[in-house]
Amino acid sequence: MAGETKVALVIGAGDYLGAAIARRFAREGFTACVTRRRGKGLDDLVASIADEGGVARGFYSDARDEEQVAELIETIEHEVGPIEVFVFNVGGNVKFDVLETTTRVYTKVWQMCALAGFLNAREVASRMVERGHGTMLFTGATASLRGAAGFSAFSGGKHALRALAQSLARELGPKGIHVAHVVIDGPIDTAATRELFPEYFAERGPDGVLKPEDIAETYWAIHVQPPSAWTHEVDVRPYAESW
Repeated sequence: MAGETKVALVIGAGDYLGAAIARRFAREGFTACVTRRRGKGLDDLVASIADEGGVARGFYSDARDEEQVAELIETIEHEVGPIEVFVFNVGGNVKFDVLETTTRVYTKVWQMCALAGFLNAREVASRMVERGHGTMLFTGATASLRGAAGFSAFSGGKHALRALAQSLARELGPKGIHVAHVVIDGPIDTAATRELFPEYFAERGPDGVLKPEDIAETYWAIHVQPPSAWTHEVDVRPYAESW
């Protein structure tokens, strides 16, 4: 088992928010363990963290698969170090009219948002409970709080994830584990956002769209809160967002 290495595990470390969260914790001396289900980019993320003076490890793992999740957590705990911070950042944002939403789509989105959140959180919590401390952070969305036309699947999954986070906070908080849910309310500055919604950037200015690095600061701030003043839920949105 690894020695004094502190691990920040980011499930769903995409190119933007997940990567920014991993970089933020790596700058504080954590080994950032980052995961994706498939695709490219993990090597680049690990290399970029190393270029900044940090340490990272990349893992391909399907967050919806119970066996893969168990293997992932066991590998990290024994080969890298104890997971001090757990971030569940899997997306699943799709838009379909309800009459066009198939059972397959609805089930897949629920698996990504809710089932995967449960499976990963349960495995990590079993270690944190033994140690009596840790931080568990869940990425939510506007859909976590209210449904909208075309988002029946995404809202259902995100509502379920929020309920999971609330349940975990009540159960694990007294055991020394800080559980928080972060509501991302607004568009994040990504290549896709710039392509699909150029008006956001033209009309709102540079601070009118959420910046991944700025969101990551909120995750870090939650982690370092003293136990006498823990936050369970916080929302972040650009100043120009109507709410």
